[in-house]
Amino acid sequence: MLLLSPGNWNDYELIDSGGFEKLERFGSYVLARPEPKAVWGKTLTNEAWRQQTHTSYTTGASFGRAGKEDSGTWNHLKTMPDQWYIHYRKGALQFRLRLGLTAFKHVGVFPEQAPNWDYIYTAVRELKTPQPKILNLFAYTGAASLAAKAAGGDVTHLDAVRQVVTWARENMEISGQGGIHWVVEDALKFVRREAKRGNSYQGIILDPPAYGHGPAGETWKLDACLLDLLQECKKILAPHDSFLVLNLYSNGFSALVADTIITNVFGTTREKEFGELFLCDSFGKRLPLSVFTRFKL
Repeated sequence: MLLLSPGNWNDYELIDSGGFEKLERFGSYVLARPEPKAVWGKTLTNEAWRQQTHTSYTTGASFGRAGKEDSGTWNHLKTMPDQWYIHYRKGALQFRLRLGLTAFKHVGVFPEQAPNWDYIYTAVRELKTPQPKILNLFAYTGAASLAAKAAGGDVTHLDAVRQVVTWARENMEISGQGGIHWVVEDALKFVRREAKRGNSYQGIILDPPAYGHGPAGETWKLDACLLDLLQECKKILAPHDSFLVLNLYSNGFSALVADTIITNVFGTTREKEFGELFLCDSFGKRLPLSVFTRFKL
């Protein structure tokens, strides 16, 4: 099992973690946000956190109840913009991301995903198919889409929320890219339609949430839908010269769950690997944030 974390990213740093919070630097600005997995104590004092923080997030009264993510409030301690930009560079892969303070504590990027971006970039470049078709499901603001596009992929970016698709398009433009196909749709419905049409992809990226809703109010619950979605993805993943990346944030899913369900659906694959993605703060405390599995055919 692999344990992977971003390395040498100038525009991101996990400064400290603990007390169910994390203190992060995105570019020039430091944010304090809730983090349920940071069950240990902080290394820095509360005063040291306050002195560094530009803005902190306070959750709403019903945050975490019944599996729901309530909105909250950003509390500015120092002057900073509501939107700003960071840069990601790893070898030949580079792109820009516009960040922003959302009502649900997110800022437009999940930094621990950087090892997956690197994998996607390399996997697309290694495909023998000219301009391979890549499908990014639950694609959020598009960092994985940008990685696939930078490697020469013909990328379809799908998310159920129109606003984040617009955000992803902006990230494409400020990164000097173009030609990504945008889809606002329920992921399972789209994949089933693609299977009926006989379409196939050389790469599929899945980063499903634990729960959510499609653009027409469709209910998404990871436990109930994941197996069906993967079975449908199998129908549209090219049987040779292809890859798939699955990332899971759900607290109840381990890396072994991800690996086992992939083996159950896809059978024998090559170069299959699985593990956890984590962030390491400046004091060496490791914060696990998601599990993944990925393979090639």
